[in-house]
Order: sequence, then C-alpha cells, then structure tokens
Amino acid sequence: MVFSSNIFLFAFLPLFLACYYLTPWRARSALILTFSWAFYAWWRPDFLALLVGVTSVSYAFALAIGASDEQVHRHRLLTAGVTLNLLALGYFKYANFGIDSFNVALNALGFNAIEFTRVLLPIGLSFYIFHAISYLVDIYRREAPPARNFVDFAAFIALFPHLVAGPVLRYHLLAEQFRSRTHSLGNFSRGCIIFMVGFCKKVLIADSVAPLVEAAFSAPLPTLADAWLGAGAYTIQLFFDFSGYTDMAIGLALMIGFVFPENFNDPYVSRSITEFWKRWHMSLSNWLREYLYVSLGGNRKGMLRTYINLFLTMLLGGLWHGANWTFVLWGAWHGGILILERFWEQRWGKPLLPGWLRVIKTMLLVIFGWVLFRATNLAGAARMFEGMLGLHGIGFSPPVAWQVTPDRLMVLALGVGLVYAMPWLKRQGGSYLRYLLLPLFLWAVATLSAQSFTPFLYFQF
Repeated sequence: MVFSSNIFLFAFLPLFLACYYLTPWRARSALILTFSWAFYAWWRPDFLALLVGVTSVSYAFALAIGASDEQVHRHRLLTAGVTLNLLALGYFKYANFGIDSFNVALNALGFNAIEFTRVLLPIGLSFYIFHAISYLVDIYRREAPPARNFVDFAAFIALFPHLVAGPVLRYHLLAEQFRSRTHSLGNFSRGCIIFMVGFCKKVLIADSVAPLVEAAFSAPLPTLADAWLGAGAYTIQLFFDFSGYTDMAIGLALMIGFVFPENFNDPYVSRSITEFWKRWHMSLSNWLREYLYVSLGGNRKGMLRTYINLFLTMLLGGLWHGANWTFVLWGAWHGGILILERFWEQRWGKPLLPGWLRVIKTMLLVIFGWVLFRATNLAGAARMFEGMLGLHGIGFSPPVAWQVTPDRLMVLALGVGLVYAMPWLKRQGGSYLRYLLLPLFLWAVATLSAQSFTPFLYFQF
C-alpha cells in the first residue's frame, strides 16, 4: 500500500484515524502497531515475518544491553545485535548483487556461472533495519532507556508514516513522544495541509515528468537533447517524489501527535555539495554522520583519516541506496567531491566563485550524480554521459520526441520554478499558495483516480 493510492486515501487512512481517536491512550500504541503491520502486509504478508523478527531480536538485545553494567559485555551485545541486522540486510538486499558480480568474474575467467534463485527485496527493509540499529546504538550510548514494552518499540519500528521510505528516525527522538504527545485540532489541521502539499508534489509534478525520464534513460543512443532533458527531468522528479513522500509522512505523523524532523531544506539552492548534504534527505545524512562517520573516527584522527572516513561514509551510503555498481559510483562521486571541498576550505578558505555561480556549479555536480543514481547499469549511465556530450547527435531522437509534449514541458518548467521560488514562498508564509491548495489537492486526487498509481522512487531502496 502506498500513500498515493485510492485504497489508502479512502479506506485505510479514514478507518485508522477514526479508530485512533476512539481508542483510549493506553491502547493507542497497540492500535498503531496493528494498523502499521496491516499496512506493511498489504504488499506481501509473508515479509511481515521478517519485520517482526528484526523487531523482536533488536528489542531483546536492547534489553540485555540496558540491563548490563559491564562495558565489554554491553559492547559484545551491541556488536551481535547490529551484526544480525546487517546480515538480514545483506542477504535480502545484496545477495543477488554479490552473486551476479561473482558470475561476471567467473565468465571472464572462462568458468560457468553459478545458478541460483533470486532473492526478492522486502519493501522498506533498508529503512527499518537502520531504525533498529539506531535503537541499539542509542541504548548502548545511554541516550535513551530501553522501550518500556515491546508494543511501544514495535510501533516505533513499524510506524506506517515512516516505515517504507523514511524519514530515517533515531529512537531517542521519538521515545518520549510514545510516552506523551499533544493532540489538537491545530496539529491535525497542519498535518492535513502538509500531507496535501506532499500529495500534490507527487501526483501533479513527479508523476507528470516521469515519462520524460523513462524515455530518455531507455533511449538506445540518447542525443544531447534527450540526455539533458532526461537528466533535468529526473532531477525534478526525484525531488518532488521524495520530498512529497516526506511531506506526506510528516503530515500523517502530525495528525496523530508525532513530530518528525525536517528532511528537506531547499537542497537545490546549495552552494556546495557539503551544503547539499545538510539540506537533502537530512535524516539520512544525520544517521550516516552519527552512526557511521563518527563510529569510523570522524575528524578526530587527523586530516587523512578524516578524508578516508568521509569517502567510506558516502560510499556505503551509496551502496545502502541500492545493490548496483551505479550506486557505488554515485556514493564515490559525492564522497570525492566532499573531500575536495574540505581540502579547499582547509587550504584556502574562501571560495573563488560568486554565490550564484556556486549554485549552478553544485547543481551540475548533483545532476551528473543523479544520472548514475537513475541508470539501470554502468553501460546505461555511460550512454547518458555520451549523450550529454552530444556524441549521439543534437536534437530529440524518435523514441524520446513523442514523449515531449507541451503539458509535460510546462510541468517541468513549473517544477524548476517552484524549486527556486520555495525559499521566497516560505518567507511569505506560503500565503500565495494557501488558497490554491484544496483545489490542487482535489485535482491531484482526480488525476490519481484516472490512472494507476506509481510507487515512490525511494520504495526500491
């Protein structure tokens, strides 16, 4: 089940909200857990067992860590708990990738490939594994006490607004909200507004430019026009798809009193890749910094080690997004740029370019990275880069030209405009769009009802 579907909008959500507000406080965590497990099982009921297993194992290890006063024993328990979670992630997410890569090597050496049954990736696995790991580390660091009961912890892991595509939440930020949170008409109304904004982003913009992206990245020999249109359209699609999902998640949580942290802060106006990662998918950036970069040593062990830690963090962050060499290179691309930016700042301090040119430079670097992120394989990414250099011609190719319609170009232009008008609109309090929101939302619902839904892009990670 996804947020942008009729079954969610007109059946699941109204039923959940009605039951939630009719349920006494002491039973609300159990209600959240029941509905969240039903939400997850809607896709594949059998994979609910994996979610319950990860939850149970992490809960048990956290109790043992919290009850132990011996540091060595606590560290061993943490290591065992994190390892079990990573083994589950490794098997379901990377088994196919590992065996495929091994078979390529075997074929290159003249040996027969290994036959195997492909492993199906459970939806949202990466996100709830990260939530489980953050819980174990928070308990180990004594940043939060273990959950008072299994239901509260299971509800944190399975909380349906963030279950399948984030934001990536740290347990200690929500632990207190499970004990006490504010329910009010104001919070509920704000949650509805944020949800509607995210829904419009997804349906009216991201889904509208998706055919341009698919046509360009599927073209056998993309031209200059194909490649740049496809890369630019994907840059807009990904932003409005994922920020739209995040808005919907934050809005849904606020409807029931939970306050999620901000996940996007106008990332496409960044003046450096360093700033970009402080604005894009902020919950993931914070998670990687707190639980990976700091654990590797951060910047505490000299300049060279800092550079290595930065690169490894982004490399593993890229691999977390998907089991494909394109994601590895995407992580390496961003990690290498982060190192160069830190080196420049430490060596010379002030940037050479004025602010507006630095925004353009950063966006070009981001777009090149998104090509790797979107391409299905390295050969596809190479074709797109060749197209961006004009090696396959200039004008639109026939496979792409028929998808380039005035309405899609208009939506693409609107998306670009909104990206760079958003900071100004926020300063104005959104007053200019407030009166348009309800008709836009109704339009988006009508659009959704007239076509089949498209899943959120981050569901695949």
